[in-house]
Amino acid sequence: MPDTIFNLPDLGEGLQDAEIVSWHVSVGDHVVTDQPLVAVETDKAVVEVPAPHSGRVARLCAESGERVKVGEPLIEFEAGAHADSGTVVGAIAAKAEPKGRGGGAAEPPTTKVKATPAVRALAHKLDVDLSVVQGTGRDGAVTAQDVERAAKTLAEAGPPEPLRGVRRTMAEKMAQSRTQIVPATVTDDADVEAWPEDTYKGSGVTLRLIRAVAAGCAAAPELNAWFDGKALTRRLHQRVDLGVAVNTDDGLFVPVLRDAGNRDADDLARGLERLKADVEARTVPPEELRGQTITLSNFGTLAGRYGSLVIVPPQVAILGAGRIVPKVVAVNGAPAVHRVLPLSVTFDHRAVTGGEAAQFLAAAVADLEKAT
Repeated sequence: MPDTIFNLPDLGEGLQDAEIVSWHVSVGDHVVTDQPLVAVETDKAVVEVPAPHSGRVARLCAESGERVKVGEPLIEFEAGAHADSGTVVGAIAAKAEPKGRGGGAAEPPTTKVKATPAVRALAHKLDVDLSVVQGTGRDGAVTAQDVERAAKTLAEAGPPEPLRGVRRTMAEKMAQSRTQIVPATVTDDADVEAWPEDTYKGSGVTLRLIRAVAAGCAAAPELNAWFDGKALTRRLHQRVDLGVAVNTDDGLFVPVLRDAGNRDADDLARGLERLKADVEARTVPPEELRGQTITLSNFGTLAGRYGSLVIVPPQVAILGAGRIVPKVVAVNGAPAVHRVLPLSVTFDHRAVTGGEAAQFLAAAVADLEKAT
C-alpha cells in the first residue's frame, strides 16, 4: 500500500503558497488528528497547519525556509495511515511572529559580463557575482581590481539576508505593481485649521482621512474599483473596503476596514484599534488582508508631504496623506497661518481618468476642511 501524502491545504482567500517557518514534528513521530504539524507564513500571517489524521511521519517534504505551493506535498505518512490527503484543514489559528532565521540567498540570474577567464576564476574564488560588479576596464570589462573591490565591499556589508515573510511579499507585490500599473498622481492641500484639538489625539486624524476616502469614493466611484488589465474589464464596488497601510519593522501590512463608508466614527475607531493590535501581535486573520477596494496611506505620521504611491492590483487608487504643517494661506484676501494637510492620489490611468481622480480629491479635500 503506498504511503499517504498530505498536501499544503488552501490557507485562505487567494493564497498561492506559504513559507515553512518551523516543523513541530520529526520523521518517525506519531501524530494524532488536529495536532499542529508545522508553522507556515503566508504573505502576511503565520499560521499553524494541523494533522488531517493520525499516523506516523515518514518524510517531511520541505525544509524550514522553503516555499511550498498550495496542493504540493507537505508531509508523507507511513503506509496504513488513514488515507485522507485533505485540502481543508479546518480552523487555522494565527500565532505570533517567530524569531528570525538565516538562510542562503537564491542564485542571481546569469547575465553577460565582459571579463577574462582569470577574472572569472578570481570572482569564483572570492564568491563575487560578476553581474553586480561595475566594470572599469575597456568597454566596461570587469577587471581583477573591480572584483577585489566588490569582495571587500561585500565583506564589510555582511552576508546577504534573504527576504522572507512580509518583506518578501512586499517585494513581490511592488514588482507586480511596476509591471501591471500605469500610475499617475494628483496632489492638493486641505486646510484643516478648523479641526478641534481633539482630532489630533489618538486615531483622530486617521478617522477623518477614512471618512474623506469614503466621500471621495461617493463622488468618484471609479476609484473604488478593481481592474483586470488582461480582460480590460473593471468592477465598481458598492461599498468601501478600505486597506489601511500599517508600517512595521517587519514590513508593510494592509489590513482591511470593511464597509468604511457606512460605519460611524466610534465603530471605525474600534475596528482601527483592533487591526493595529492584530498587526502588532501578528494575528491578523488572512481574510482581513484580502479584498481591499482602495487603500489609505497616512505616511505623514512619520515624515513627508506628497508621494507617488504604489497601487497593488487589482485596485486602481490609493490616497496618501502627508505631514500636517503650518502654512501661509490666503483668508479673505489676507495672509494667515493655517494647518495644512498635503494629499496625494495615485491612480491607474488605464482605468481612471485624470478628471475622475481630481473629482475624488476635491471631494476628499472638501470633507477634510469641515470643522467636524
